Amino acid sequence: MPRPNAAQCICLRDSQTLRARIGYNSAAIQPLKEPRLDPAHVPADDGDLTDMLGELRVLLPTAQLLSAFLITVPFTAGFSAIVAAEKHVFLATFVLSVASLILLSAPAVQHRLIRPLVNRAKFKRLTTFQIVLGSFTLSLALVFATQFVLSEVLGHAIGSAVAGGMAVLILVLWWMLPKFWRAQGHL
Repeated sequence: MPRPNAAQCICLRDSQTLRARIGYNSAAIQPLKEPRLDPAHVPADDGDLTDMLGELRVLLPTAQLLSAFLITVPFTAGFSAIVAAEKHVFLATFVLSVASLILLSAPAVQHRLIRPLVNRAKFKRLTTFQIVLGSFTLSLALVFATQFVLSEVLGHAIGSAVAGGMAVLILVLWWMLPKFWRAQGHL
């Protein structure tokens, strides 16, 4: 049998075409179940940094925008009229926002200074910790920023309630759901 050309290889990837060519009765073949990941058999991290780079492209602009907004707040005319408790919320939000910006940008700076990387997998593990910590501080900063802004606009009770809702939303979507999916072996 002659070697298939590129177009034939593409056709052979189609499972029905493949089954027909090798003589299987497609009705007799059971569909494959989706494999579940066993955490003990997860392949070792290869140190590819592209997925981490994509994640940082989402997180960094959020931290930058929040920090830029917060830097301008003390210089507005109404900042001196804010009650002391709200100034404490502002300070906590500002510090958390800047900390998240530092933690989320650290992998890029470190990568540039360490190049060439000797152990990509180890570098990725270390920077993943920084990204998770930066995401945690960004989570808190977003909740506090929600409370700070809405307390000024709609009052303390509504601001706190909405900030609590944002905290639950971030907790579920950013922290709990990925852990659940991983524990279930779905992703």
